Amino acid sequence: MYYVFLVVTAAVAVGVYLLVIFRNVPGAVEERLGVLEPLPPDLGVWKADEGSAEALAARAEGLQREQRMFLDQGKLLRQTRYRHTTSGEIVRADKDEVVRRRRIKT
Repeated sequence: MYYVFLVVTAAVAVGVYLLVIFRNVPGAVEERLGVLEPLPPDLGVWKADEGSAEALAARAEGLQREQRMFLDQGKLLRQTRYRHTTSGEIVRADKDEVVRRRRIKT
């Protein structure tokens, strides 16, 4: 039982140490975990989706599918909307998808 107590205490101590170091030492997170991949160059620009299965299904309904990447409070989102091909009116929009950015080791 004593050894379990020592292992739990050591794990808590390591966790507190890492928390303090990662929060207070500039560059510690980037050095240990890597940096986030860069944002897409066309951030916030709506682009027509031509080749996906969803775009082909929308075209059959007389709609054009458009997507953009959008940065909202530090989260990268993929937004999708559907426009009527003749009037240009936005008919509907899909739920925003969170896009996870990978970390790149330097």
